[in-house]
Amino acid sequence: MAKRITYPNIDLQQTGKKLKHILESAGYTPRMIQEYLHLSCVQPIYRWYKGSKLSIIELVERYISLKTGVKHNTMANYRFVVNLLKKEEFAYRHVEDIKLSDAKIFLIKLQRDGRGYSTIHTVRGVLRPAFQMAVDDDLIVKNPFNWELGTVIINDSKKRQALSAKDQERFLNFVKDDPHYSKYYDGFFILFKTGLRISEFCGLTVRDLDFDNDIIDVNHQLQRTRKMKYVIESTKTTSGTRKLPMTEEVRDAFLRILENRPKPKREPIISGYGGFLFLDKDNKPTVALHWEHYMRDARNKFNSMNPWQLPPISPHICRHTYCSDMAKTGITPKTLQYLMGHSDVSVTLNVYTHIGVEDARAELARLNEAKTDMKSKITQKTAQKSAQKMAFFGA
Repeated sequence: MAKRITYPNIDLQQTGKKLKHILESAGYTPRMIQEYLHLSCVQPIYRWYKGSKLSIIELVERYISLKTGVKHNTMANYRFVVNLLKKEEFAYRHVEDIKLSDAKIFLIKLQRDGRGYSTIHTVRGVLRPAFQMAVDDDLIVKNPFNWELGTVIINDSKKRQALSAKDQERFLNFVKDDPHYSKYYDGFFILFKTGLRISEFCGLTVRDLDFDNDIIDVNHQLQRTRKMKYVIESTKTTSGTRKLPMTEEVRDAFLRILENRPKPKREPIISGYGGFLFLDKDNKPTVALHWEHYMRDARNKFNSMNPWQLPPISPHICRHTYCSDMAKTGITPKTLQYLMGHSDVSVTLNVYTHIGVEDARAELARLNEAKTDMKSKITQKTAQKSAQKMAFFGA
């Protein structure tokens, strides 16, 4: 086993005094430093001045302060993790005291406290790089969070299931004929038949639809923050920026949407974008939460009226379903990756494609049918050649 590297002790108090002198001489107040580093409070600055050791919550806040230019959803996740950690005693322990077993025990505690696998995955997704920063800064020798989460934490999350072709048909037919939910039919249909992310769909404007070439130009997304601010952002990844071909049915759905689109007195403009396809009762563009509620409520109404119960349906389920349906057609993985806007083809294959036993049975039946056809053709050719030989020698 390699010998652990040790470093000479640093006089933290003297270092803190020197740091305080340098910053105050330059005219920087603790509050100015707090705002510059995007810290939630000013106390860490005073602790640095006193030479106190770095706590885990301070390390996390320092790590987050370096994440500039991130999307608002990502920053919201960071704030969620910080708020969660502030309620845990673990967050106030010193960084250099944390061992591998401590990290595992903390995440196991979160699961025993009722935290879901997804939440724990998010927390570890911040702690691991934060501790890696501490390694890179020579504060610690080894990252205690650098291990596979699945080896310790039980993945009890339920996988989203794609809708079967029959359930899609039942749901869409119900929505189409329902006096209330029929106004959402074309939107639902497009989500099932294009695989668009809901934020991409909500961000579509009239100018993004090229009916001359039957192309959907996906180049941005629309989101709404917790403070109810509407923001236009780039697509989730660079691969998310893409041009999707419209089928005839999808084209017709878009044309109906434009035909039925209300004409507001004042067109909502967000970051220079206008002409959004769907507006809410306040004449503001619809966002993901709207469509999640529309689908949930339509599905609940269907289930209240029918013995055949539909599984959960959401915009993301539509995306799963589209990917699975396309995979069953035999489309190449790289083409499907492009259509889905994934940066890594493994995401397309491992996360969004839901192939079951019935699909496997159908594929084997298709292969057997192709094999039988091939044998039949070979038999026919052999018989034809034999007949030609007999006719030749008979002549």
